Amino acid sequence: MEPTAERLDLPAAYGSPDRALSWPDVERRLTEATVYWLATTQPSGAPHVVPVDGMWIDGAAWFGGHPSTRHTRNLRHDPRAVLHLENGTAAVIVHGVAAVHVPDEAGARRLAATAKAKYGYGQPTSTYREGVWRLAPVKVLAWNQLHQDATRFRFPGD
Repeated sequence: MEPTAERLDLPAAYGSPDRALSWPDVERRLTEATVYWLATTQPSGAPHVVPVDGMWIDGAAWFGGHPSTRHTRNLRHDPRAVLHLENGTAAVIVHGVAAVHVPDEAGARRLAATAKAKYGYGQPTSTYREGVWRLAPVKVLAWNQLHQDATRFRFPGD
C-alpha cells in the first residue's frame, strides 16, 4: 500500500515547500542505500544510534544483529525506532516499529539473495529462518531540498 504524502509545515524561517516528493522515488533511495543509521532507545531512556547493513524490501527495512548487541536489546525493550539514510542534505527518515520476523523458506532465500547481491556477501538462508528484524514504517520524512520539497509520508496506523 502506498502511503499518503503531504508537504511538511516548516517554521517560516525555513521556507515553505511548494511540492511533495513521490513515494516511489523515496523508496528507491531506501532500496539502494547500503548503510542505514538506526536509532533506538535504551531502557534508561538514553538514545542509541548505530550504522547497520540492511535491505528495504516490500515496504519495510530488514536488518540483523546478534541478540547481545545494544540495538537488538533496545528493540526487545522498546520496538519503536528511527532509521535514517546517510545523506543529511537530501534526507530520508523512517519512523517505525520493529519486530523479529521469521520468514518462510522462500522469504529467507529472497533475503539471502538480496543481501548477497547488495553487499557481495550475506548470511546463509538458514540464518534468516532463525528470524530477522523488520522495521515497518509509520511515517517517513524526506526531502531533496528542505525548503522546496520536504514531505511527510503517512502509513496506515500513524
